[in-house]
Amino acid sequence: MTTQKTPKLDRRSPPGTVEFIGSFPGKMPDSLLPEVAFAGRSNVGKSSAINALLNRKKAARVSGTPGRTQAINVFECDGALSVADLPGYGFARVPDAVKRTWKGMIERYLSEREHLKLVVVLVDARHTAQEMDRMLLDSLADAGLHRLVLATKIDRVAKNKRKPGLAKLGANLGLAPKELMPFSSVNGTNVREAWSRIGRICGV
Repeated sequence: MTTQKTPKLDRRSPPGTVEFIGSFPGKMPDSLLPEVAFAGRSNVGKSSAINALLNRKKAARVSGTPGRTQAINVFECDGALSVADLPGYGFARVPDAVKRTWKGMIERYLSEREHLKLVVVLVDARHTAQEMDRMLLDSLADAGLHRLVLATKIDRVAKNKRKPGLAKLGANLGLAPKELMPFSSVNGTNVREAWSRIGRICGV
């Protein structure tokens, strides 16, 4: 009897196939694949980051309207990795009732996903640390979940301000210097490096 081999990702390059599994405002389907989730404040560039990492133009929907994603969107990469795009949090113009729904959805997801290996947390390199970002990072640490923190939109920060700005942002988030990775979906800063780290942490 032959044993079917588990598909593996090529960590050196984007996935060859990306399949959209669905958009889930409620219960998500079970998956036996290792899973990576992407979380961050509304308008932080989460969808653009996912598209850059997967080398797709429209895998994740990019919107100019913060708070547009209201469900968990799931993709499957090369039959080896599940990718979950979580709703953005913290946008002031979203009604409080919707915020509470999103909060419950994300908390339920983080506590129930058996094969969740990593949460990629995106923060804006141009702005100071936000309380909700710190709360999310603390909750991931308490849950014993791996985290990768990307400082998005680094291309919009003047080169002479990047190093001190990242140092301050990381310190305010309670991160060691090497725990905050500058990232740009526009010019490709650390796209390959982030993808490689995702694959390594998820064991694929």
